[in-house]
Amino acid sequence: MCGIIGILGTGDVATRLLDGLRRLEYRGYDSAGIATVHDGIIDRRRAPGKLANLAARLADDPLPGHTGIAHTRWATHGGPTEDNAHPHIAGDVSVVHNGIIENFKSLRDELIAAGRAFLSQTDTEVVAHLIDRELQAGRSPREAVATVLPRLHGAFAVAVLFRTEPDLLIAARLGAPLTVGYGDGENYLGSDAHALAPLTRRIAYLDEGDWAAVTRGGIEIYDRTNARVERAIVDSGETVEVIDKGNYPHFMLKEIYEQPVVVAQTLRSYLQRIDERVTLPIPDFDLGAIKRLTIVACGTSFYAGMVAKYWFEQFARIAVDLDVASEFRYRAPVMEPGGLALFISQSGETADTLAALQHARSEGQKIAVVVNVPTSTMAREADLLLPTHAGPEIGVASTKAFTCQLAVLAALAANFARARGRLSAADEKVIVRHLAQAPAALNAALAYDDAIAEVAKLVVEARDVLYLGRGTDFPLALEGALKLKEISYIHAEGYAAGEMKHGPIALIDDHVPVIVIAPSGPLFDKTVSNMQEVRARGGKVILISDYDGIAAAGDGCAATITMPKVHPLIAPLVYAVPVQLLAYHVAVLKGTDVDQPRNLAKSVTVE
Repeated sequence: MCGIIGILGTGDVATRLLDGLRRLEYRGYDSAGIATVHDGIIDRRRAPGKLANLAARLADDPLPGHTGIAHTRWATHGGPTEDNAHPHIAGDVSVVHNGIIENFKSLRDELIAAGRAFLSQTDTEVVAHLIDRELQAGRSPREAVATVLPRLHGAFAVAVLFRTEPDLLIAARLGAPLTVGYGDGENYLGSDAHALAPLTRRIAYLDEGDWAAVTRGGIEIYDRTNARVERAIVDSGETVEVIDKGNYPHFMLKEIYEQPVVVAQTLRSYLQRIDERVTLPIPDFDLGAIKRLTIVACGTSFYAGMVAKYWFEQFARIAVDLDVASEFRYRAPVMEPGGLALFISQSGETADTLAALQHARSEGQKIAVVVNVPTSTMAREADLLLPTHAGPEIGVASTKAFTCQLAVLAALAANFARARGRLSAADEKVIVRHLAQAPAALNAALAYDDAIAEVAKLVVEARDVLYLGRGTDFPLALEGALKLKEISYIHAEGYAAGEMKHGPIALIDDHVPVIVIAPSGPLFDKTVSNMQEVRARGGKVILISDYDGIAAAGDGCAATITMPKVHPLIAPLVYAVPVQLLAYHVAVLKGTDVDQPRNLAKSVTVE
C-alpha cells in the first residue's frame, strides 16, 4: 500500500515524480501529493482520489523545483482528504510516509503540549514536527533524523525534504520497503524498483533499520546504530516501459488470461522435463531433515497455503500447521527444533507475514519463502527462496500470482515427498507429467469465458452468495468468495460443503446463489449430496465441474460452468479460473472499480 518516490534532479522534477506515482498506482491509494523545494520555500500540490486529480492540479498550478518527494496514500489515520494527503509540512520539513507510527498519539500529545499545531489527523505529521523541532534546536538534518528515528514505534518507510538544504533527501525504513537509486548527476529513492525504472536500474535496497542521506553527489547509508554501512548496488532488471492493459479493458482480465504463460514460466524453474524430476532453486537444501512444516500467509496467499497443506500431508506425510499471518505471533505458537516455516506472499513485503517470518526465525526455524518479487525483504531473509514468475501483477485482486504460487507449492510438495522417501521415481514422473499439463488446462478453462459472463447475470443482483467445496476445492470456495467480495462488494462466504448442515444451510433461500465447486473424482458424490440439500431448500445452485460431473449432477441447477477434466493435483489451478472470471464479470456488471477496489491495497505494509 502507499507509494513513495523522491528525486534529486538537474531540472524540474514534478512531472517525473507524477510519472513515478503512476507506476505505483497498482499498490492501491486514495489520495496523492508532491512537494518540492524552490526559491527558499517548500511548495506542494495534493489531491484526494485518483492521480488524474493531482495531474489536473499540477496543470492548473505547475510546481517548480529540482528536488522533490511524492506519495500515493492509502488512508489509515484520518480519511482520504486533501488535508490528510501527503506530503506533510512542519516548519522547514516535509515528510512522506508509508506504514503506521504506533505511538503517534503520545508523541502528538507531547508536541501539542510544547505548542505545536497540527493540520491533519495523520500519524505522519508527527514525524515532520519531531524532525523540525530538532532542527529548530540547532541540529543538522542528519542529526535531527538520527535523533527522531529511535522514537518512532511501528512499521514505516519515510522520505524527508528540507527547506534549508535543497540538495538533500533523507530516507529511512523499518518494516516497510524502501530503495535508493543511483543516476548520473541525479539520485533517487522509491518504494520499489518499478517506480525508479525510468530513472535508473542501479539501485540498493535499504536493510531493516537503515537510513540514507541522498544528495546529487552520492548516497550515504547508515544502519540503526548510525554507523556508516555499504549496501550492494544491483541491477534492478526493471524495464522502462509502463505496464499497460493492451487490448483488455482491465488489468485483472489481462492477468487472468496471462495465467497459462506465467504458470508455464514458473514450472520451467521447478520441473526437469527430460528426466521428469522436480527440482529446487537451491538443490542442496535438505528437505529430508525437516520434522514439521509451518505455513503462514495472508488473504489469497493463505488459501494457496491451505491447498498446499493437503498436498504436503498427502504426498510427503509431514505434519503441517497453517496460520493466518496476522494471528500467528499472538497465539505463541510452539515451534519444534528442526522445523521449516514457509511464508507465501506476492509482494514479499506484507507486514503481518514479514513479522511472522522474523518471529519464526527467532524460534530457530529454517525459512522458506514463496514470493513473486525476488528482491523483496522476505526473499532476502529466506534460507530457501522459491520465486514465482508471474511478472508484475497490477490488479489489486490477486489472480496470476495465486496460480503461480500453487504451481510452486505443488512442485515443493513433490520434492518434499521424494526427500522423505515417500515418492518413488515412477510416481515423481507421473506428478511431473500432470504439472506440465497445467498451462494447457488453464488455457482450456479460459475458453469458457463467455459462458461464465452469462452466469454472472444470475449473481449480480444477489446480496449474499455462498461457495461450497470439499478437499482442495474448499480453499477454492474461500478464494472465490474473497474475489467476489473484493471487487463486486457482494457479501460472500466459502464453506466446506459438509459444514452446510451445521448452520449455514439456514441461510438458504431462492435469493441466495450457491456456487458449488465439484470436479468429478473421489469427493464428487459427497459434494453433490450437499448440493442436493441446498436445492431441496430452494437454493439457486451454480455448479462448476467437468463434463462428467455436469452430466451426473447438472439437472436442476440454475446454471453450470464446464471445465476441462484434469487430474486432481492440478484441479486447484484450473478451477481458480472460473471463480476469478465469475467475480470479474459480476464486478463489471455492477460497474465497480475492478483493478483498484475501494479500501484495498496491493501490498499491505501495515498490521
